Amino acid sequence: MYSYFNRDISWLSFNYRVLLESEDLSLPVYERIRFLSIHASNLEEFYKIRVAEHRSVIMQKVHSEEDPAEAEQILEEIKQEVTRQQREFFRIFSDEILPELAGEKIVLYMNAQAKPEHRGFIKDYFMEEIFPFLQPVMLLKEDIRVFIRDNRLYQVAQLRKKGTGEIFYALNKIPYAKVPRFVELPPIGDTCYYMFAEDVISANLSEIFTGYTVEGSYNIKISRDADIFIDDNKGDKNLVQVIKEKVKKRKVGDVSRFVYDRQMPPECLRYLIEMFDILPEDLIPDYAHLNMEDLVKLPNPAGKELETPAQTPLRIPELDKAGRLFPVIREKDIFIHYPYHTFDYFIRFLMEASINPHVDEIMVTQYRVAQDSEIITNLINAAKNGKKVTVFVELKARFDEENNLFTSEMMKNAGIKIIYSLPGLKVHAKVALVIEKSGRQYACLSTGNFNEKTARVYSDMAIFTSRRILTKEIARLFEVLETQNRNVNFNKLWVAQFNLIPNLKRMIRQETEAAKAGKKAHIILKMNGLQDTVMIDELYKAAEAGVKIDLIIRGICCLKPNQPYSRNIRIIRLVDMYLEHSRIWYFYNGGKEDLYLTSADWMKRNLYRRIETAFPVLDKKIKKTVLSILRIQLNDNVKACLIDENLNNVFFPVPEKGKEIRAQEEIYKLINSTLTD
Repeated sequence: MYSYFNRDISWLSFNYRVLLESEDLSLPVYERIRFLSIHASNLEEFYKIRVAEHRSVIMQKVHSEEDPAEAEQILEEIKQEVTRQQREFFRIFSDEILPELAGEKIVLYMNAQAKPEHRGFIKDYFMEEIFPFLQPVMLLKEDIRVFIRDNRLYQVAQLRKKGTGEIFYALNKIPYAKVPRFVELPPIGDTCYYMFAEDVISANLSEIFTGYTVEGSYNIKISRDADIFIDDNKGDKNLVQVIKEKVKKRKVGDVSRFVYDRQMPPECLRYLIEMFDILPEDLIPDYAHLNMEDLVKLPNPAGKELETPAQTPLRIPELDKAGRLFPVIREKDIFIHYPYHTFDYFIRFLMEASINPHVDEIMVTQYRVAQDSEIITNLINAAKNGKKVTVFVELKARFDEENNLFTSEMMKNAGIKIIYSLPGLKVHAKVALVIEKSGRQYACLSTGNFNEKTARVYSDMAIFTSRRILTKEIARLFEVLETQNRNVNFNKLWVAQFNLIPNLKRMIRQETEAAKAGKKAHIILKMNGLQDTVMIDELYKAAEAGVKIDLIIRGICCLKPNQPYSRNIRIIRLVDMYLEHSRIWYFYNGGKEDLYLTSADWMKRNLYRRIETAFPVLDKKIKKTVLSILRIQLNDNVKACLIDENLNNVFFPVPEKGKEIRAQEEIYKLINSTLTD
């Protein structure tokens, strides 16, 4: 009866929306370049994880609900859509970005050819700065020692041996760790010039292969399966050691795509396919320059005028005047919406707890730990000051396993009690609890990671509270994490694996019954992803009954709008300077307007394979602010778009001057205005 979008095709629709930001002429050119880089980086991870998973299904390496025929079909759809987006990417880059850079007197050479004035410098730079780090390898089919590493840029040279005319192929790994991707050349007049490092090498290949004529050079790269399956239910091996072993294997995973310069001669491509056992379905032709996520590293000689000016993180005068946070939190809840607010207040929360003589215990969850984190420093200081500090570290946070291991071992050595991943589950909840000797408790509940680096670019919400009805349940949650006791009840907190799904269904069905009775019924859900068909069906049924449903979904959305059963559902996607990351659930509830902030998306992984929390907004002033933020986002007519029944990103008509609503700018103004109320 009901139908759904495929999650991966839906994700590609989101990544295309990211690409469209690079085409926005109202943005400074280096902001547009940043979105090109994000698009390329997103796609790389997509191939490492999602495409690799489909490959594993086809090869029957994993158990999955998807059968091999379905996997093959979706891979073909992915390939077609990725090819379309690649063409669009390079059209924008070549036809729009490069000319705009040139207009700003910044020239990026796009091949090995350069002005005569630069040729001497290019040769000298190659000989002095690049040549010492090159390790060229002749590609001989009988030599099995040649291995192409994951996501590294390589250059294949097609060579003709002088005298015999015999064709050979050689491989150079671009020494990205020793050489900048973009080489700065001497300016000519007031124009700055740059060149890709691989083009500098191409221009000087004859210096490497002196006994050969260079017929051509072509860039290649391989993306490898980076997903690591950890069966931690068996308990027969130490989890830390298992993860260390698995992370090492990630670098040599199965090929998920072989990307090559589409100008490569067929005979060269055939040779590489045989040499490296590349499957035809793994072949992805691309343009000359690969790994374009590196575009974010392109130097900007003009400075800030070609970038989007950063919003100054706002401070809360009441907290700054008070000197200490805890007396204020005792009196009322405090709302933080970073990066609009400064994230410093969470760091200060831990710092004050670490030196407060009345504090006995600190408990924190950590999913993605920032490198050189002040959060970790404060927790270590707290342990040194005699506090009992417990940190739950999720070792299975994808791509952060090694960093999380390093920081957890550092904390453990400082006397902090470390709790590692739960068997069969990831802990994605973002909670911190401080307990005084008197028994008084203070908490911070967040929609996003306690990570000062991502807090500068991810839009998230947090609440500091001392409400006993919340803090006592947070303490129960830490009991679950520490003892794995499942015989725990939650009331105000909604916790995945306990009461989250039943409460969500109850709230949706409550709105459904109200609509059937002819009463006002409204649901607003802001999340990063919506995949689970069980919960989508609940929304379809509510919409059929007449419930008005507004969805603000940044990424994957499997719910299909504009169908007879989804006619009351509107899906908005919002992409702007900050990554929309906060999750907010609103239910009209007969005018009571229940509002929850949460760490959970409605992906299968979040609802069924993780510990997540959703917490109510109980303070009336905070609720009013969050509702205002939701309304601003629902009315955005500049950066928001609608998702239609074909997964198109449909922008609103260009608004009249004075009627533009760009949500992230308006939210900054709103937050600023609340500081003076």
